[in-house]
Amino acid sequence: MSVIETAAPASARALLQSPELLRILALLDADGEEARVVGGAVRNALLGRPVKEFDIATTATPETVAARAQAANLRAVPTGLAHGTVTVIIDGHPFEVTSLREDIETDGRHAVVRFSRDFAADAQRRDFTINALSLSRAGRLYDYVGGLNDIAAKKLRFIGDPAARIKEDYLRILRFFRFSAGYAEGPLDAVGLLACIRARDGLARLSRERVRNELLKLLSAPRAGEVTREMSLSGLLGPLIASAPNPLRLENLLHFLAGEEPDPVLNLAALCLNLPEDAHRLREKLRLSNPEHQRLVKAAEAFETLHGLEAPPEAHGLLKLLYQSGRRAACDALMLAAAEARGNIAQWHKALGFLREAKEPRLPFSGEELLNRGLASGKAIGDALTLLEVHWIDAGFPEEPGKLTALLDAVIAAAK
Repeated sequence: MSVIETAAPASARALLQSPELLRILALLDADGEEARVVGGAVRNALLGRPVKEFDIATTATPETVAARAQAANLRAVPTGLAHGTVTVIIDGHPFEVTSLREDIETDGRHAVVRFSRDFAADAQRRDFTINALSLSRAGRLYDYVGGLNDIAAKKLRFIGDPAARIKEDYLRILRFFRFSAGYAEGPLDAVGLLACIRARDGLARLSRERVRNELLKLLSAPRAGEVTREMSLSGLLGPLIASAPNPLRLENLLHFLAGEEPDPVLNLAALCLNLPEDAHRLREKLRLSNPEHQRLVKAAEAFETLHGLEAPPEAHGLLKLLYQSGRRAACDALMLAAAEARGNIAQWHKALGFLREAKEPRLPFSGEELLNRGLASGKAIGDALTLLEVHWIDAGFPEEPGKLTALLDAVIAAAK
């Protein structure tokens, strides 16, 4: 096994400027024990991407980690003792500290581990080469599996035998696509892709919550469109969402919204939403949260009115959509329609801007007004309000007092 130990580039050494990180490394990297920063923090630093959390690997056992933290008046939370993980809180910053380990037994979802003191063995048990780098407190960078070369080449590869890595945890099939979309360029690694296809039956063993989390992360990644297309062509996506995916519409949507922040729920809608019942199925299949489900339902209801349009509605139609559906659902539906139409991009962008900025219409009449004008309470009031709403919409959502009075007079006269 070729091992690279080198002085870390400046981008990785910058991690060590965090006083909280230095404090926990100093706490654990002493008295015969060693601790290093591992995983995503090192990977992202080398790629010049934001580092949002730190994972620490250590030769110390979980009991030693907890004891040292408590002796330093730090809070230690046993977040995953079965796998050797203790979360240490320093000035409000959580650090996941995991003892070096080796898998003794796996079933595709869970692993039985034993603790070790071998950083190389710990690296070998990780999923992808780019996730197996480690950084010492002294600024030394360790690469046991070729991660540096793959980061430079923007390539995602499993460590060792892809089939063996996947068999340890079938979630790695989804992570292969998610990390390919987030960190790689060019074609997917052919060996890894083939291993994912061969092991696809293992996806049925995963909890729906884990599938949801990985899929939404994939749909937030820079190459979500093209990687999702490959996933669909490989036959891996349809069973997860229980429908035929529409990766072309997703790619069109991402092109339409180029430069905007990723919206994974909207991207999920582009991938597989056409009718409200699709939203119900997705809630069940992916264990979506109530807000996510409701957003998809409302988007689907609004989208039904826009299916098949080659150009967006005029201003009155857009205001009607905004009034009937609310701003978020109206915008969601319009973006889905734009992705489906694939033409008149400038017009669709203008319409989206209109929906985002327009004042949301509110019905300017109330039952109390009608009562004050002499209508009897009960069904007559409801019928009159319904008719008023229709006329008000047809009139273009007027706000001027004179026009509103005229509408009110006409409806009251008809009711009497």
